[in-house]
Amino acid sequence: MTAVDRLSELNLQLPPPPQPAGAYTRAVKSGGLIFVSGQLPIADGKLQYAGTLGEDLDVEAGYAAAQLCALNALSVLNAEAESLDHITIVRLGGYVASASNFFDQAKVINGASDLMAEVLGGRGIHARLAVGAPSLPLGAAVELEVIAAL
Repeated sequence: MTAVDRLSELNLQLPPPPQPAGAYTRAVKSGGLIFVSGQLPIADGKLQYAGTLGEDLDVEAGYAAAQLCALNALSVLNAEAESLDHITIVRLGGYVASASNFFDQAKVINGASDLMAEVLGGRGIHARLAVGAPSLPLGAAVELEVIAAL
């Protein structure tokens, strides 16, 4: 079963790869790796999850935001590698806009990690970073960066 088939089983489809929001490219290939620029929880050109975890949003909303970031990253990877079936996720870095007393960043970023594993199977298991930040671009609740191997 292909990764796109797995997405279909999950009632998901890849959106068009998001365009950069600044002076950078969506991804860079180097030495058999693809470095995906930070992905925000954007759908149809609009930020879907804004605010701060522990103040404006709860863990469940953060988890969903991280899933949307991961779906956007998969879209970029699919475009860069010409198929998700040619990639393995190596590292995922998750940034969570967090109140000073919010400590569940790992639970939020599990949304992205779980989606990668569901879609790619063993090729979606990765090393990971989950950190809190006082704010993120455009007021996003979550930002995700991905490194994948071809």
